Amino acid sequence: MPGPIRAFVRSVDAVNRVVGRFAMYLLFVLAAVLLYATASRVVAGVPVNWALEMSQFLLSAYYLLGGAYSMQQNAHVRMDLAYGRLSPRGRATTDAITILFVIFYLGVLLAGGISSTNYAITYGQKNYTAWAPLLWPVKVVMTIGVFLMLLQALSTFFKDLAEARGKPIA
Repeated sequence: MPGPIRAFVRSVDAVNRVVGRFAMYLLFVLAAVLLYATASRVVAGVPVNWALEMSQFLLSAYYLLGGAYSMQQNAHVRMDLAYGRLSPRGRATTDAITILFVIFYLGVLLAGGISSTNYAITYGQKNYTAWAPLLWPVKVVMTIGVFLMLLQALSTFFKDLAEARGKPIA
């Protein structure tokens, strides 16, 4: 593979490794929010109206920011009917072809995310609940997560293509 593609793969993998490991810690923040909400309701008798939505936002950030790292680590679930019987180059060829569908899907998802985020910022969109938080922060995080996943899918495509050619990117 040419040098710029190798540099792209290395930089995308490095960024998603850092972002993915950061996303892991969001589970502790989520646990703290839920613990606070439970303690507030049980001990103080005062329910908090923001805990459910905040936990949903944190969980969304967790899986969207961690999705690219999960792809990088080959931790996604695969259906193995004939895939396991293929040679490593055969698997790489199959992966290089099928990742193109993922890239297309993520491209469409990114376009929708950008449009939705732009709308939320332009019109100050709020959620229709008692807490009524602004939605643009979570939409920005979601769009960034989809963008990072798209970059990781491109990185994976280049790695699979190189493997299929018999010259893996180290």
